[in-house]
Amino acid sequence: MIFVTTGTCEPFDRLLEALDGVGLEERLVVQHGESPVRPVGAECVDFLPFDELVEHMRTARVVVTHAGVGSILAALTNGKRPIVVPRLARYGDAVDDHQLELAERLGAEDLVTVVHEPGELPGMLRAPLAHGRASIVPGHALAADLRAYVTARLAA
Repeated sequence: MIFVTTGTCEPFDRLLEALDGVGLEERLVVQHGESPVRPVGAECVDFLPFDELVEHMRTARVVVTHAGVGSILAALTNGKRPIVVPRLARYGDAVDDHQLELAERLGAEDLVTVVHEPGELPGMLRAPLAHGRASIVPGHALAADLRAYVTARLAA
């Protein structure tokens, strides 16, 4: 199964439109939030309780997510290396590029696969993926960096 989550904030139509009719022989579950876009061939849900979201992540072969810190950390905590599509200000997905900053930092640590253009997703999802497992261990320097980053963003 492939699990896609856009989070609970603004619609992320660019991501959802890229999944439309991807034509997989595999179950595709999409948590689309407020978006009116429903990818053809996907099982679509508005929102999921956190425990159900985590269960989908645990059982998925692939997790695709926006670059929300909560969604990324949920995937990593459950041993998944997510494909991360950051929301971008230039497309009106977000007010600024904080998701891009986070995605690139985690990509540099080789914890996530960053996809800047959602149109690349169908090909990635059709191919056998070698994304493997990933996790953040408490002693990892990135954990302290993430804590400082989130604290600074909340204070701004």
